[in-house]
Amino acid sequence: MTALSEGADGGTTGARVPLDADRIKHLEFIQATITRMGTNSFLVKGWSLTLAVGLLALAGSRSSWQIAAVGVVPLFCFWYLDCFFLRQERAFRRLYDDVRRPNSTVEVLSMNVGPYLSSMPWPEVWLTPTLALFYAPLLIADLAVVAIAL
Repeated sequence: MTALSEGADGGTTGARVPLDADRIKHLEFIQATITRMGTNSFLVKGWSLTLAVGLLALAGSRSSWQIAAVGVVPLFCFWYLDCFFLRQERAFRRLYDDVRRPNSTVEVLSMNVGPYLSSMPWPEVWLTPTLALFYAPLLIADLAVVAIAL
């Protein structure tokens, strides 16, 4: 595995600098973590959709606003959990980007993403299109069933 070296202006010069075995292993660890975060996010979306649709169907069939209202709580919990995984994934992507650079100052085999998390505030991640376009319609449908059943 090789990396492009950076020129004085911050752009790449095209010269390839080989990465040592420790750095390659470090990148593999980070990539495995990024993959795991993506898988977790996918599973959370699956569970939230299943639970939301099940509770909406039950609330609609019984005309029960209480059942629909109960569905709001797990929906927000799943939204938060998905937000957590997305934020962690983005932090590990930034760590990966720093580790792959030839002049990287990241400690070898370090998985500390703390410095990257401060640049990603929760509201920014919470309202990303991938999360908002998935959870907001479920929340709107849930609140609509509550309003109709009242």
